[in-house]
Amino acid sequence: MCYNVYVEDYNAKQLKILIVGLGLIGGSLALALKRAGYKVEGHNRSIGALNYALQNGVIDGACKNFADYDVVFVALPPEATVNFINTTNFKRGAVVADICGVKGYIEDCVCKKENTFYYVGTHPMAGKEVSGVANACADLFDRASMVITRNIYTDKRAYALIKTLVRDMGFARIVECSAAVHDEKIAYTSQLAHVVSNAYVKNNEISGCFGFTGGSFQDMTRIAGVDENVWAELYLKNRHNLILDIDELIKNLAQIRDGIQDGDTAKLKEVLRGGRILYDGGKDVAESDGIIITHLK
Repeated sequence: MCYNVYVEDYNAKQLKILIVGLGLIGGSLALALKRAGYKVEGHNRSIGALNYALQNGVIDGACKNFADYDVVFVALPPEATVNFINTTNFKRGAVVADICGVKGYIEDCVCKKENTFYYVGTHPMAGKEVSGVANACADLFDRASMVITRNIYTDKRAYALIKTLVRDMGFARIVECSAAVHDEKIAYTSQLAHVVSNAYVKNNEISGCFGFTGGSFQDMTRIAGVDENVWAELYLKNRHNLILDIDELIKNLAQIRDGIQDGDTAKLKEVLRGGRILYDGGKDVAESDGIIITHLK
């Protein structure tokens, strides 16, 4: 379990904040916090990104001691995140928040041991088809949701502090849920979409298709070229949920294929109509399964 320790009542703007992992998301977190008036320092495994962040004002300084910070955002891949959190000497009572695209794996690994810090799981629902700190921007999250997960060990004041920082960073809404609910939803809304895009471009017709493409092609292919080193790990850490969604997609594609192959107009229309009806209904905001949505703007 996570070991509860005393958390100080901080003056928020006097917080010492660290971003670990200065890529697109980590860099954008730093810029959004700086825009809100916070001082933010950074740490990165490669010196090139750290130097860029320092030289271009993405961060205010480089980390010298991890135990100096009140809040640490960890913007690393899942296994690197767990290794960093479980082997780093944080300030006693610090709030440590990861921003990984899977939450159950991180939570299980971090909260199975006693800690002298508070862990809060987060996942910003924003990004670009490009990566790296050079593409970071302060307004990346201005129209986005931040998912924050909690469990029976989550400290209320640490959780409230992260919500305050999320609000100050400019997020449009906060979505609160369990790690299990997050992973079920994200397998469908993010991971499956990346799988489909990658599979879609593996067609010989993509050669010489320039001039034949419009908005639908751009929507389908925008995320096909993401980093396989990042996404393979995310898929595997959420494999149970993602396989279920892939199987469901294959079943639904087969229904459409059968309708086309059979030349049965009525059957095909029925299948397509079913998708349209589900899409129209699925867009409604539903606070169920322990999901709480707070609109910030």
